[in-house]
Amino acid sequence: MSLRTPPARHAMYAATLLALATATAMAWADPSPALDRASVSVGAYYADPRINYEADTNYGHIDSGSYKADHVTLPRVRAQLLLGDTQGLDFDYYNYSKTYNPSLTGATNRNGIPLTGNGKLDAKLKLDLANLAYKWWLGSGNDVFGIGVGAAYYRARVDGTASGVLNGITGKAAYSENQNAYAPLLELGWRHVFSQNLRMYVDASGIKKNGGSITGHIYGGAVGVEWYPTPTVGLVAEYSATKISLNRERDATDVNVRMNGPAAYVKFRF
Repeated sequence: MSLRTPPARHAMYAATLLALATATAMAWADPSPALDRASVSVGAYYADPRINYEADTNYGHIDSGSYKADHVTLPRVRAQLLLGDTQGLDFDYYNYSKTYNPSLTGATNRNGIPLTGNGKLDAKLKLDLANLAYKWWLGSGNDVFGIGVGAAYYRARVDGTASGVLNGITGKAAYSENQNAYAPLLELGWRHVFSQNLRMYVDASGIKKNGGSITGHIYGGAVGVEWYPTPTVGLVAEYSATKISLNRERDATDVNVRMNGPAAYVKFRF
C-alpha cells in the first residue's frame, strides 16, 4: 500500500515554492543603474539670497524691500532609500542662518491712528526646511522618471532691533517673529546614466500650504552631475534654485526669500 500526497497539498507546495522564488528574485533583482539601493549625500549649498520681510508691529509697519544679502554657505543633507526596485523614500534638509540689515519704510494704521516711518532693522533670519517624500520610479533602463508625494516642515524666525523715525519721533524696539508649519509636498525627478561612473539628474519640488494661521509656498529645482571615482563614493556638482513665500494674515507678516547658486556633495551609496 502506498501513500500519495493529495493534489491540494501539491498545489500548496508549488505555490509556496513560487512565492519563495519570486521573493528571492525580487530581493536580488537590480534596480535601474540610475538608482541606488541606499545613499546619503552631505555637502553645502552656496546661495545668493534675496530677502523681503514685511509686517505690522507695535513699532509700526516695517518693510525691508528686496534686500540682497551676502553669499552664504548652507549645510545640506540628503538621503534616498529604495523599497523594492521602483519605489522608495527621499529626504532633504537644509538650514539658513544669517544676519541682515535692510532699511525699513512703510505706513500702517494702529487703532485708527496712521503710522509712517523709516529706519533700520538689525536682524538675524533663520530658515529650516525638511522634506520627506515617497517616490515611484518609472523605467528600468538608463533613464528613469520619478514622482513623489510627502510632507515638508518649514520654520522661519526673525530676531532683531528696529530703529528709526516713527511719526517724526526717533525710537528703537526689539523685534521677534517665529513661523513654522507642515505642508503637502510634490516632487518630480529624472535620472540618466552615461556610464558606470557618470550620471546626471534633474529635480523639481513644490510645497503649498493653504489654511491655518500660516499660508505660503516653497518651490525648488536642481540640475546635477554625479561622478563616482569608486563604486561606493561619489562627488556631486549641482545648481539649485529655491523660492520661499510665507504669510501670516493676522499681522500682515510676509517672508519672501529667493536663493540660487551652486552646491557640492560627497555621496555615499550602499
